[in-house]
Amino acid sequence: MSSVSTAPVSNETRYYRIGEVSRLTELKPFVLRYWETEFPMLEPVKSPSGHRLYRQEDVDLVLKIKRLLYDKGFTIAGARRHLRELSSGGDAGETGAHGSGAGEAPSAQLSRKMLLDLRDGLRSFLTLLETK
Repeated sequence: MSSVSTAPVSNETRYYRIGEVSRLTELKPFVLRYWETEFPMLEPVKSPSGHRLYRQEDVDLVLKIKRLLYDKGFTIAGARRHLRELSSGGDAGETGAHGSGAGEAPSAQLSRKMLLDLRDGLRSFLTLLETK
Protein backbone atom coordinates (compact mmCIF):
# COMPACT_ATOMS: atom_id res chain seq x y z
CA MET A 1 0.00 0.00 0.00
CA SER A 2 1.33 3.46 -0.77
CA SER A 3 2.31 5.69 2.06
CA VAL A 4 -0.25 8.31 2.90
CA SER A 5 1.02 11.59 4.23
CA THR A 6 -0.26 13.10 7.42
CA ALA A 7 -1.14 16.77 7.16
CA PRO A 8 -2.76 19.19 9.53
CA VAL A 9 -6.36 19.97 8.72
CA SER A 10 -6.92 23.66 8.08
CA ASN A 11 -10.25 25.42 8.02
CA GLU A 12 -9.56 26.89 4.56
CA THR A 13 -9.66 23.62 2.60
CA ARG A 14 -12.75 21.42 2.47
CA TYR A 15 -12.02 17.81 3.37
CA TYR A 16 -14.28 14.83 2.72
CA ARG A 17 -14.24 11.58 4.66
CA ILE A 18 -14.27 8.32 2.73
CA GLY A 19 -18.00 7.81 3.34
CA GLU A 20 -18.80 11.19 1.81
CA VAL A 21 -16.59 10.48 -1.20
CA SER A 22 -18.24 7.08 -1.53
CA ARG A 23 -21.68 8.70 -1.71
CA LEU A 24 -20.55 11.52 -4.03
CA THR A 25 -18.88 9.16 -6.51
CA GLU A 26 -21.25 6.20 -6.07
CA LEU A 27 -18.31 3.91 -5.31
CA LYS A 28 -17.85 1.55 -2.38
CA PRO A 29 -15.21 2.57 0.20
CA PHE A 30 -13.18 -0.59 -0.50
CA VAL A 31 -12.93 0.48 -4.17
CA LEU A 32 -11.55 3.87 -3.09
CA ARG A 33 -9.02 2.21 -0.79
CA TYR A 34 -7.99 -0.18 -3.57
CA TRP A 35 -7.58 2.65 -6.05
CA GLU A 36 -5.22 4.35 -3.60
CA THR A 37 -2.92 1.34 -4.00
CA GLU A 38 -3.20 1.36 -7.80
CA PHE A 39 -3.00 5.10 -8.49
CA PRO A 40 -0.06 6.72 -6.66
CA MET A 41 -1.37 10.18 -7.53
CA LEU A 42 -4.50 9.47 -5.43
CA GLU A 43 -3.19 10.14 -1.96
CA PRO A 44 -5.67 11.51 0.57
CA VAL A 45 -4.18 12.98 3.71
CA LYS A 46 -4.65 11.29 7.06
CA SER A 47 -6.14 13.04 10.06
CA PRO A 48 -4.33 12.76 13.39
CA SER A 49 -6.80 9.98 14.26
CA GLY A 50 -5.91 8.10 11.05
CA HIS A 51 -9.03 8.82 8.98
CA ARG A 52 -8.65 9.42 5.26
CA LEU A 53 -9.41 13.00 4.29
CA TYR A 54 -9.98 13.71 0.61
CA ARG A 55 -9.48 17.20 -0.80
CA GLN A 56 -11.61 18.44 -3.70
CA GLU A 57 -8.81 17.64 -6.15
CA ASP A 58 -8.76 14.06 -4.80
CA VAL A 59 -12.52 13.76 -5.39
CA ASP A 60 -12.07 15.14 -8.91
CA LEU A 61 -9.33 12.58 -9.55
CA VAL A 62 -11.55 9.74 -8.30
CA LEU A 63 -14.26 10.87 -10.72
CA LYS A 64 -11.71 11.01 -13.56
CA ILE A 65 -10.47 7.50 -12.73
CA LYS A 66 -14.05 6.22 -12.59
CA ARG A 67 -14.79 7.76 -16.00
CA LEU A 68 -11.67 6.20 -17.54
CA LEU A 69 -12.37 2.74 -16.11
CA TYR A 70 -16.15 2.52 -16.34
CA ASP A 71 -17.07 4.77 -19.28
CA LYS A 72 -14.04 4.64 -21.57
CA GLY A 73 -13.10 1.00 -20.90
CA PHE A 74 -9.51 1.54 -19.78
CA THR A 75 -7.75 -1.13 -17.75
CA ILE A 76 -6.35 -0.01 -14.41
CA ALA A 77 -2.86 -0.09 -15.89
CA GLY A 78 -3.98 1.89 -18.94
CA ALA A 79 -5.79 4.48 -16.82
CA ARG A 80 -2.75 4.84 -14.56
CA ARG A 81 -0.51 5.36 -17.59
CA HIS A 82 -2.99 7.82 -19.12
CA LEU A 83 -3.08 9.90 -15.93
CA ARG A 84 0.71 9.77 -15.64
CA GLU A 85 1.03 11.08 -19.20
CA LEU A 86 -1.44 13.87 -18.48
CA SER A 87 0.42 14.94 -15.35
CA SER A 88 3.78 14.91 -17.16
CA GLY A 89 2.39 17.24 -19.82
CA GLY A 90 2.52 14.62 -22.57
CA ASP A 91 -0.12 14.36 -25.26
CA ALA A 92 -2.41 11.76 -23.69
CA GLY A 93 -5.45 12.06 -25.88
CA GLU A 94 -7.34 8.94 -26.81
CA THR A 95 -4.64 7.83 -29.24
CA GLY A 96 -1.80 8.86 -26.95
CA ALA A 97 -3.16 6.71 -24.15
CA HIS A 98 -3.30 3.62 -26.29
CA GLY A 99 -0.37 3.97 -28.68
CA SER A 100 3.18 5.16 -28.31
CA GLY A 101 5.48 6.76 -30.84
CA ALA A 102 3.93 8.38 -33.89
CA GLY A 103 6.50 6.77 -36.20
CA GLU A 104 5.54 3.22 -35.27
CA ALA A 105 3.29 1.05 -37.41
CA PRO A 106 -0.20 0.50 -35.97
CA SER A 107 0.54 -3.19 -35.31
CA ALA A 108 3.73 -2.25 -33.43
CA GLN A 109 1.78 0.30 -31.38
CA LEU A 110 -0.83 -2.34 -30.52
CA SER A 111 1.85 -4.90 -29.57
CA ARG A 112 3.64 -2.34 -27.41
CA LYS A 113 0.38 -1.37 -25.69
CA MET A 114 -0.47 -5.01 -25.01
CA LEU A 115 2.97 -5.66 -23.55
CA LEU A 116 2.82 -2.54 -21.35
CA ASP A 117 -0.65 -3.49 -20.11
CA LEU A 118 0.52 -7.04 -19.44
CA ARG A 119 3.56 -5.77 -17.52
CA ASP A 120 1.44 -3.41 -15.42
CA GLY A 121 -1.10 -6.15 -14.77
CA LEU A 122 1.58 -8.59 -13.65
CA ARG A 123 3.06 -5.96 -11.36
CA SER A 124 -0.38 -5.41 -9.83
CA PHE A 125 -0.79 -9.14 -9.20
CA LEU A 126 2.69 -9.34 -7.72
CA THR A 127 1.90 -6.45 -5.39
CA LEU A 128 -1.30 -8.17 -4.27
CA LEU A 129 0.53 -11.44 -3.64
CA GLU A 130 3.33 -9.74 -1.70
CA THR A 131 0.89 -8.03 0.66
CA LYS A 132 -0.76 -11.31 1.69
